[in-house]
Amino acid sequence: MAFEYDLFVIGGGSGGVRAARIASGEGGARVGLAEESRMGGTCAIRGCVPKKLMVYASGFPAAIAEAQAYGWDATIGAFDWPRFRGALETELNRLEGAYRKTLTKAGVTIHDARATVIDPHTVELADGQRLTTKHILIATGGRSFVPDIPGADLVVTSNDMFHLPALPARALIVGGGYIASEFACILHGLGVKVTQYYRGAQILRGFDDEARGHVASAMQDRGIAIKCGTDVMRLDRVADGIVAKSTDGSDQTFDLVLYATGRLPNSTGLGLAALGVGLGRQGQILVDDYSQTTVPSIYAVGDVTDRVNLTPVAIREGHAFADTVFRGIPTKADHEMIASAVFTQPELGSVGMSEEAARERGPIEVYVAAFRPMKTAFIDEPDRVMMKLVVCADTRRVLGCHIVGHEAGEMIQLAAIAIKMGATKEDFDRTVAVHPTMSEELVTMRHPVRRA
Repeated sequence: MAFEYDLFVIGGGSGGVRAARIASGEGGARVGLAEESRMGGTCAIRGCVPKKLMVYASGFPAAIAEAQAYGWDATIGAFDWPRFRGALETELNRLEGAYRKTLTKAGVTIHDARATVIDPHTVELADGQRLTTKHILIATGGRSFVPDIPGADLVVTSNDMFHLPALPARALIVGGGYIASEFACILHGLGVKVTQYYRGAQILRGFDDEARGHVASAMQDRGIAIKCGTDVMRLDRVADGIVAKSTDGSDQTFDLVLYATGRLPNSTGLGLAALGVGLGRQGQILVDDYSQTTVPSIYAVGDVTDRVNLTPVAIREGHAFADTVFRGIPTKADHEMIASAVFTQPELGSVGMSEEAARERGPIEVYVAAFRPMKTAFIDEPDRVMMKLVVCADTRRVLGCHIVGHEAGEMIQLAAIAIKMGATKEDFDRTVAVHPTMSEELVTMRHPVRRA
């Protein structure tokens, strides 16, 4: 059978775009790609990139306060949200254009439409046009989840945060993951009174307990009201805002309620179940090590597979798929020892195993340094940095590294290289420190604080 395409990609996010570009530009395949929204996907348009720019914007009041303490006659005026929002939209337009240019240059045919799967070799666009293809790649990412509570129509999700007509005076953030915690810090830095509800015992579940406790304490010290063990029962619109009735018996009024209670794989309505494509309980597409589904011609990468939901991982999975199928280089995406960063204030950088997870594997040593960094100690600020190494007592390999402090995301990337290579504690010890820096503590911790 003659196909119109060798590959048809559904989804124009980071994973789908990388797969399409490599398959076409380096694999010589005829590639089509359909995206129903904006090219670039969640990360570039609705997630990582605009969020990080908001992180930068929110940090300037604290920076001005530090400048004053260092002797500068510095002041800061009011934050012009409409001006920032306009500049942000300009940048997102530029990024979207860059994604389109990349695809076009690689020879990919772009379809600005929703696409569904009709059979293992046919996709249908929203206008009814049907296209045949040898292979199909699903790269539709994830979507925000909002629980079905009374008043759910009053909430916003992270998708909406970059397009608010105005900043609220009082905001409630529901959730305890990295998205919720990051937006709590962002809004607080922009002058919003922030309350964060989380039904669990501590925010940032899944990260090292000591590290997430350090972050939570710092957020509270800055003035963010974190209420763990608390959830919303219902929301009601009133004259001066939105009343949140919570499980702790309190009623509070807010101007904005942001739900960041998790994300679900965006696989609904694509026609996959009818074809026998294996799906998990949350709708995640089940794939093997080469991202192939139970239908041989259909593959999936990125958050829609719910493996490791990070943009760089989706890119690696998309590239590995293209190498395997179109370049004759069988490649498995490596999901071990992936570093990540949480852009709270202070930041959290993490790679490898938490102390809690490592304990389950065998005997460990734990090295921790918590201290006031030079920059803020000089002006008598209470901020504290934490550096932590989790070490296997038998092999001496560093199993995990966790950093809380300014620019922790930048530091953890570099530490991840050594840890990915299998560095031991002694490798860290014989590395000469760079002084004076915060990160020198990573190579000067000589004695474990505990063993388990």
